[in-house]
Amino acid sequence: MGAFKTLTYEIRDGIAFLMLNRPKALNTYNIQMRDEMYEILCAVKDDQDVKVLIIKGNGEKAFCAGADLSEFLTAPPPVAARKIRFERDIWGLFLEIPQPIIAAVHGYVLGSGIEIALCCDIRIASDDAKFGLPEAGLGIIPAAGGTQTLPRAVGRALALEMLLTNRWITAPEAYNMRLVNQVVPRDKLFETAEEMAEKIASYNQLAVKFAKQAVMRGMDLSLSEGLYLEKGLASQLRAMT
Repeated sequence: MGAFKTLTYEIRDGIAFLMLNRPKALNTYNIQMRDEMYEILCAVKDDQDVKVLIIKGNGEKAFCAGADLSEFLTAPPPVAARKIRFERDIWGLFLEIPQPIIAAVHGYVLGSGIEIALCCDIRIASDDAKFGLPEAGLGIIPAAGGTQTLPRAVGRALALEMLLTNRWITAPEAYNMRLVNQVVPRDKLFETAEEMAEKIASYNQLAVKFAKQAVMRGMDLSLSEGLYLEKGLASQLRAMT
C-alpha cells in the first residue's frame, strides 16, 4: 500500500492500527478518506497476520465529527454515483472483515463518526466523548448505516430519539444505553484498546473468527437457526484444529 493523506496504518505484533488523520478538520470523513479506508480494510480482510484491528482518531478534539458535507452533498450524476457506491462500499466491507474490530473513540463522535464506530465489534469511549447524528437537522438522513446499526445497538426508541431530535449523548449515557462497551479516562483510551486487542490476539485465531461469525450471522436468524449455525461452526472448528 502507498502513503495515505487522511489515514495512518501500521501493524504491530498482529494488531493493526488505523487512525483517522485529519485533526485540523476534526477527522471529518471525506471522499479521499473513504477511498483510503477502502484500500486498508480490503488489506486487513485478506491479511492472515492481522488478528485484531483498532480504529482511532488523531488529535485532541474528535474521533470523527461527521462527513465533509462540502464533498458529499455535491452529488455526482446518478450513473457515476451508482458506480462509486458499487466500487467503494465501505460499510458492506466492514461487515465482511473476519477479524475483531475495536473502535477507540474520543471527543466528537458525530454522523459518519458514530456510523464508523457502530460498524466495529467493540467500542471503547473516553470520558469526554459526545455522540450524535445531526443529519435530520441538515435535511438529510444517515447514509452509512446509522438508521440500521444504531437501533440494533440501543433499541428502536432511543435510536429514533437520537435520529429525529439531534440529541447528543455523553459517554456515561452511551454506556448506559449499551452504545459503548467501556468508558475510560481520556489518557487511558488507546492503552485500554491495545490491552484488549492484545488479549484477543493471544487466543486461537480460528476460534476468535468463528465466534465473531456465529454472533454476526446469528443475529439475523431465529434462535433455532442460530443454534444450528453455532453447532456447525463448532464442528468445523474441531475438524480444523
